[in-house]
Amino acid sequence: MKKFFDDIKKDIKFKSVGPGKKLTDDSSSKPQAPQVPHGAPRKAPTEGAHRAGAAALARIEQQHRPKVQTSQDAIRNQVKRELEAEAAATAASLKNTDVQGACVPQKDPSCFSVPGVFFICPLTGKTLTKTEKEMHIKEAILMRFSEDAIEASIMMIHNFNKDKEKVKAAVDIISKYIENICKNPTEEKYRKIKLSNKVFQENVSGIEGSREYLQALGFESTTLPVDGEDRTEEFLVLPAQESEALEQMKAHVERLQKGEPLRAKLARQPQVFRPSQHATHFQLPPDFYNLTAEELKREQQQKSEVVERNAMLRTKAMREKEEQRERRKYNYALLRVRLPDGNLLQGTFLAWERVAALYQFVRDSLVNDWQPFELMAPGGQKLKDDEELALNECNLAPAALLTFSWDAAVQADIAAAGGKTAVLLKAALLENIKTLS
Repeated sequence: MKKFFDDIKKDIKFKSVGPGKKLTDDSSSKPQAPQVPHGAPRKAPTEGAHRAGAAALARIEQQHRPKVQTSQDAIRNQVKRELEAEAAATAASLKNTDVQGACVPQKDPSCFSVPGVFFICPLTGKTLTKTEKEMHIKEAILMRFSEDAIEASIMMIHNFNKDKEKVKAAVDIISKYIENICKNPTEEKYRKIKLSNKVFQENVSGIEGSREYLQALGFESTTLPVDGEDRTEEFLVLPAQESEALEQMKAHVERLQKGEPLRAKLARQPQVFRPSQHATHFQLPPDFYNLTAEELKREQQQKSEVVERNAMLRTKAMREKEEQRERRKYNYALLRVRLPDGNLLQGTFLAWERVAALYQFVRDSLVNDWQPFELMAPGGQKLKDDEELALNECNLAPAALLTFSWDAAVQADIAAAGGKTAVLLKAALLENIKTLS
């Protein structure tokens, strides 16, 4: 009887669990969704729900997809950090320089041994400062177009463009254009240059003066239809040329190939001073130095280390390297020559000019420019007229006092003949003789 009641309890408990399910049924672990009455209409999501859902998906996407740092991103970030650091360092440096510079009194220009560095324009002959010369030469070149457009455009190509390699590439391509025309004078295709052409755009178009040169040769700007297309493009077209004109074009191209940048000549600023015990005292303007304000400050700091450095045992290579670094500090040299009568002849030179330039300057200042002489540098070093060394290699930059002496053998011959050299320098120089302060 007990077993009978136990079986009934098990049966009730089994039925109370719910309907039976097969073990192979996938839905056994999922709750059953509520049944929707058949035929009941479903409500479409509103526009706001759409936007909210899209925003939620975007947030989830952003949270679960961390940004991958590519090599390009790393490079950009590194460059950005370096630029920011460099900008901060530059700003700090400028701030320090301004503060320190405010404490340094500015020298009166009249106290300098020479007013500054000046140049002579090769086209106009005008004397110019360093800051004026480049703009003045460009203006002089542009004014030249009214006289000789070929020459002006050649000067424009070689002076308005700094990259010599790009200038050479443009000159080579222009030369090829003209060569093809001269070889095939009846072929119209060689007399047309399409301005959108890749070679022209990459090598010629960006060179200032190239288009002016082509137009000076006779090329004319015109718009022509493009073959097989319903559009037009700009061309430079050269009309048919006679054989004589073609020969002239060859000569013009040769001038282009031989063109060189114009160089303003350094003004020597010759000056004569009376005998003075201040002959070795020089006050040079800032133009003479090839150093920035920061480098000049650092040079002053290094002067305190000179004695210690000289006491060190240094190799020849170390000494030569230091001498080369010292020579690069200066762009110019202010030189004085003490003459036998005690007068001083002063002139300005480029630091890398040869000793021969100094000899020529002195010779041009003498009345008897035919008479041989010698120049002796500080320390007793004799400089030769045909010396190949630069002035800075002879330790004459940025300033030095040299000693002049006539050739002894020639002077003996002159004295034996009863002659003598009374006046050394030309009258034009002596008219403006000054006293060193």
